[in-house]
Amino acid sequence: MKVILKADVKGSGKKGDVIEVSEGYAKNFLIKKGLAELATATGINEIQQRKKAEAFHYAEEVKAMQALANELRNKEVTVTIRTGANGKVFGSVTSLQIAQALSALGYEVDKKKIQLGGGIKTLGSFPTEIRLMEGISTKITVNVVSEA
Repeated sequence: MKVILKADVKGSGKKGDVIEVSEGYAKNFLIKKGLAELATATGINEIQQRKKAEAFHYAEEVKAMQALANELRNKEVTVTIRTGANGKVFGSVTSLQIAQALSALGYEVDKKKIQLGGGIKTLGSFPTEIRLMEGISTKITVNVVSEA
């Protein structure tokens, strides 16, 4: 018996999969618990249309992220930080500060996507990676200067 899964079922498949199972398993467990529905021609067609739409939207998102990565490549942002009289830095530069500096330039980047790898605790220029999504990343330069 063919059924369309409404939720992930361990050992059977993921939500939206059309699977072949025994009639008893389908009627007594999957359908009874609301985990699946009978696979009709319209249901299967609906699943296929939904998967095509998801693939299209994912491809559009990849294109947008690739374009953003190309725009950001080799950009420089400047972050100011408080320092003491002898040049000692108070605190460190955070990914939030870098995201705000990028926002000021017109690029909206989530702070979670900025990879600092331990923090920036001195003045100077630092190469920083931004991972926009899986497989798409770019590098920017963060210039840390003292507040005047």
